[in-house]
Amino acid sequence: MEIRRLTADAVTRHRLDELPQLLADDGGLLWVDVPEGDPDAVAVLGGVFGFHARAVQDSVQRSPVPKVHVYSDHVFVVLHAPEAGAGGHVHYVELDQFVGPRYVVTVHGPVNAAVDPAAARVETDAVAVRVDAGRYQPASGPELSTAIVSALTGRLRDHLSARTEEVWRFEQQVTGGQFGDAERFLDGMFRVRHGLLTVRTMAALSAEVYGRMHALAVFGADGQGLLENNVDQFRRLATMAHSQEDYLQGVIEFYQTRTNTKMTIAAERLAVIAAVTLPITALSSVMGMNVIVNSATDPVILGVLVAGMVLLSVLLLVWAKRHGWW
Repeated sequence: MEIRRLTADAVTRHRLDELPQLLADDGGLLWVDVPEGDPDAVAVLGGVFGFHARAVQDSVQRSPVPKVHVYSDHVFVVLHAPEAGAGGHVHYVELDQFVGPRYVVTVHGPVNAAVDPAAARVETDAVAVRVDAGRYQPASGPELSTAIVSALTGRLRDHLSARTEEVWRFEQQVTGGQFGDAERFLDGMFRVRHGLLTVRTMAALSAEVYGRMHALAVFGADGQGLLENNVDQFRRLATMAHSQEDYLQGVIEFYQTRTNTKMTIAAERLAVIAAVTLPITALSSVMGMNVIVNSATDPVILGVLVAGMVLLSVLLLVWAKRHGWW
């Protein structure tokens, strides 16, 4: 568990046993970062800070959707960030925050065993580097929380950018006619669309959560601008992801149209071939044994039959041509 006290002059690190005194002190901004599986998490959140038992429970177990609980002196927020997995799967990495006027407590929820533990700390580590270096000096809990949320939207944007590059690659292959294995090609496009849908869902749900916070003015009048900024970021990301989904769907439809057209043309040509060979098959089935396989072959009858087969085939070809079948 990392405990920082931020003042205008410095950023200091502290031990867990100093936390009650730091909370009682009126000076500075307190940032407590609780890693996944910290054995002291429940005692600190419920005992030292006095957070609601439901919120504490939500922070140490996985939450399937973003949420916000508003209390008299703080707000509890659950958000998710994307982490690319194998085969196009997208992991939901949870980040929980308790935000008060003078403190922020970030809690890293449980993650899938396949996810690198460092993936759960991307946002907090990015902000901590700036804070420790003195490049960022938040004056309140809402300001620090907004910086962490902005880092999370940056992660969503990076994931969206990666999926967009894959969309471009598929579009170039489709327009260039370079498909390779059709099943794998189509499967790859749908996996990319799944990634875009994940970003859109995360951003849209988070926008609703922060829209609720803005409607309730949980950070006071001075903090409305911070909430508006977060809502705007999430909504724009959701819109961009949706637009890329539509674009990819157009690429998929283009690919399917070309494939279906090729199959239709092939079926038409096979039908013409079958129609042309039909009279030959019919005549040879009825007359073949009687003309060739007997005591003596009659060349006149055989010639008439062959000529009849050729004539019928030519007539069928002309008829198919007039109907534009080949």
